[in-house]
Amino acid sequence: MRWRGRRQSDNVEDLRGENSGMQGGLGQGGLGGGGLIGPAFQLVRSGGISGIVILVVLFFGLKACGLDPLQFLLNGSIAPVQNQSRTSGAPSQQRNDEMTQFVRTVLAETEDTWSGIFKANGKTYTMPTLVLFNSQVRSACGFASSASGPFYCPGDRKVYIDLSFYNELANRFGASGDFAQAYVLAHEVGHHVQNLLGILPRVNQMRQSMNEADANKLSVRVELQADCFAGIWGHYTNQEGIVEKGDLEEAINAAHQIGDDTLQKRTQGYVVPETFNHGTSAQRAEWFTRGYNSGKVDSCDTFNADI
Repeated sequence: MRWRGRRQSDNVEDLRGENSGMQGGLGQGGLGGGGLIGPAFQLVRSGGISGIVILVVLFFGLKACGLDPLQFLLNGSIAPVQNQSRTSGAPSQQRNDEMTQFVRTVLAETEDTWSGIFKANGKTYTMPTLVLFNSQVRSACGFASSASGPFYCPGDRKVYIDLSFYNELANRFGASGDFAQAYVLAHEVGHHVQNLLGILPRVNQMRQSMNEADANKLSVRVELQADCFAGIWGHYTNQEGIVEKGDLEEAINAAHQIGDDTLQKRTQGYVVPETFNHGTSAQRAEWFTRGYNSGKVDSCDTFNADI
């Protein structure tokens, strides 16, 4: 991926090197060396500080809908949490390392892609903020640890990532390469696009009257659409001559490696389809490829597709 020398986004909040608004957070939030469990989506992540692979069966759906899964875990109730992130105290050399420059560049490419698409449809694209953190962070959706993996919070319209996730992606899950890393970020930005289009609020409303199995099925459609939106970013990035030979294969491999079936086989040795909430490896690769090949938003209608 030819990313060096291109524009880097300024919409980045670097919280590395500080406690990310977590004063007293471990007592209230209950974040130990494991992860978070709540009632909606699934994410598998190797706990960077504990060395344990964590299968978070139901977490990301509530986060995608702007809710605090931790409150449900502790109190049986769900409520949004005010954002208490502060200005970064990270050293300048950390903010300017190569990986930071890379994600700033990828974020800028997503800004250009979606600004152009929104403008072509008579709309204005509101850019998200990318928050870089270490170990743990507090967002408008509540507390999260690095074990939760990258996520998007519609409550503050920010994408959160601990960059150590990329090491886990490559070393533990076998998805290496800069385009694979860019796909992960573009997927989270895809959730931001869903939020701007009003999809996430509608999904939140629909989920209120659903049982767990149906909510999981809806979650799959949300995640596959974000994969497709990431593919759209890849489509326009390719048009700009940034994509190199082998890049597309890197992204498709990453999509495959983080499919629900592949992750469940790796972590528990068997699959439970009714708990899928991100999609199978084949589905994730397929929907990313759809977006990549078409470059059109209407090709990403997972809600009316036969899945």
